[in-house]
Amino acid sequence: MTHEARAAGPLQADDAGPAPVELHPKALAPANLILTVVLSVFGAIVGIQMLASLGITPSTSLIGALAAMTLARVPLAMFRGFRSVHAQNLAQTSISSATFGAANSLFLPIGIPFLFGLPDMVVPMLVGVSLAMLLDAWLLYRMFDTPAFPAKNPWPLGIAAAEAIKAGDSGGKQAWLLLGGLATGVAGAVFKLPMSAFGVALIGGLGAMTAFGIGLLVRGYSAPLFGLDIGALYLPHGMMIGAGIVALVQVARVVLHKRERTAGASAAVAAQEARGATALGRSLRLGSVGYLAIMVLLAVGTGVYTGMSPTMLVCFVIYGTFAAFVHELIVGIAAMHSGWFPAFAVALISLLIGILIGFPPEALVVLAGFSAATGPAFADMGYDLKAGHILRGETSDTAFEREGRREQMIAGMVGFGVAIVVVACTYRMFFANHQTAPINAAYVAAIKAGISLDTARNLALWAVPGAILQILGGARQQLGVLFATGLLIASPMAGWMVAAGIGCRLVVHRVIGASARERLEVFAGGVIAGDALYSFFSGAVKSLRK
Repeated sequence: MTHEARAAGPLQADDAGPAPVELHPKALAPANLILTVVLSVFGAIVGIQMLASLGITPSTSLIGALAAMTLARVPLAMFRGFRSVHAQNLAQTSISSATFGAANSLFLPIGIPFLFGLPDMVVPMLVGVSLAMLLDAWLLYRMFDTPAFPAKNPWPLGIAAAEAIKAGDSGGKQAWLLLGGLATGVAGAVFKLPMSAFGVALIGGLGAMTAFGIGLLVRGYSAPLFGLDIGALYLPHGMMIGAGIVALVQVARVVLHKRERTAGASAAVAAQEARGATALGRSLRLGSVGYLAIMVLLAVGTGVYTGMSPTMLVCFVIYGTFAAFVHELIVGIAAMHSGWFPAFAVALISLLIGILIGFPPEALVVLAGFSAATGPAFADMGYDLKAGHILRGETSDTAFEREGRREQMIAGMVGFGVAIVVVACTYRMFFANHQTAPINAAYVAAIKAGISLDTARNLALWAVPGAILQILGGARQQLGVLFATGLLIASPMAGWMVAAGIGCRLVVHRVIGASARERLEVFAGGVIAGDALYSFFSGAVKSLRK
């Protein structure tokens, strides 16, 4: 199924001769650059403020798209370029990158050394996590539409952004369907229902969504029904460790066995899959070198190397590099299938293992910050590239698609660059008012409390079923990662909304038939967008009141 969008790709030839090839809007064109910088400053400030005051980071991509749509309707020549859905896509890419980058990848990690009483570490930590964030986003740009992170997979927030942009551009029945979803999302959000879970279940992989929903329900009702606190037993954390390690092995197999996998395919498909696997392998190698260099920089810049023996220092650098990779893959996989990325919880898992290894407290502070910084930018770039992929006609190997992704990456880097500047200029003000991300207190408490042998045993015990479930589901369904993601989220109502979404999806497919998928994607995009917009504005109001 292919989404239709005006100016979605290169023009085709007709009887009159070949038409000129369409060029994608440039991210660094003056009008686009001015808008992206302004939106990025706004997004970064909003992201930091809401994370510090409420503990959440809002999705602002639709705000960027709406701003571009609004400017497109101003009857001035300088705003004419914003009529292009691809220019609107660049705007939503930049503001989204700035919001998640500033809040999750930068402000959160540098708050850990501050809370731990190591203010001298804040600046070197900011330098290190800034580099990690940029590398994170660049790696997703390189890995997008490879066997590990296919463009055809849901990336739900990307679908929501693309459908909103398309509806604003073309109108018609699709617009009304989107508006119906938007109204449904807002109405449910008003009554505190997690409508994004409902929307994601309409379009996500059926096996992945079932595993995710069951995980949510098990976490929500294990204590009231069975008196079992699975969080205290570290059951979700153990299962994510097992599933995450298997997921890493599955990605490695994609790279190592690319020839066997493509042997029976057609020449074109085999060539495309081989290119994707090759790009994935090259990206993983470059990423490993990059993360290793950043870990060395952090160890030296923060001074933690002075408190470790040479052997312990080598173990610390290698483990931090490995943890960054696993964290990135788990967060990316969860975001791709479910629309959630459990970055906070997975970073806590990396920290718990670091405590078990025996790294000193100062090194654990660095490890916690570095782990928390990797993942959010990776997942957010995936959402943005998915939106652009839909708007460009869902083609994988055309010049227009490659150019579009490159311009989106540039727009995203503009957003991340603005995020670095905003955080560098504002963090002292927030810290002076004792405002940090609430989850930082959990990281600091874990470092100070240490970990018992019982906890270590539980992590190892529950890693086994997590690994088995991930093996059974395979790389395509990711059952282990999605089930563990559900277990890490304390929201039973989200589980019921996933179940409702799966039920509605099955009914609609049975009643409507083959056309159900496209209609559900448009409606689900509206539901997710409505929930995101309501959450953004209600959160902004609450934040201002504080």
